Amino acid sequence: MQAIYQNALQQWKDYVTGNHNPQVLSDLLADEVIFHSPVVWTPQVGKAVTTLYLLGAAQVLQTDFHYTRQIIDAEGRNWCLEFECKVDDITVKGVDLIQLNETGKIIDFEVMVRPLKAIQAVHTAMGAMLEQLKNRK
Repeated sequence: MQAIYQNALQQWKDYVTGNHNPQVLSDLLADEVIFHSPVVWTPQVGKAVTTLYLLGAAQVLQTDFHYTRQIIDAEGRNWCLEFECKVDDITVKGVDLIQLNETGKIIDFEVMVRPLKAIQAVHTAMGAMLEQLKNRK
């Protein structure tokens, strides 16, 4: 794996597992990034909206969050990161599918979550968190 992509992977893992520094997140995202939510059908386009979703997710999914497995292509630009955490005492299993551009910025980010009870818990918690984040601005 090329060093630029390895560095981005480490920055992402540091961010999501406790750092939660918005500047690190901003540095990782390309301006044209596309975010695919597990509960919103329409892709969310752009750095601002993706940042909002990922800041919210970092708060909602922080309890016992850890990656359990990773699959990365040979070049290092496509990641499949399986995670587990808790939301309201419900175990959430999910996958982050992340694609980078040639400069090591995230250009596509898709989240899949299971089981249905977990999706419902994430949906409710994320809705409340997004409202909080929007009202801070």
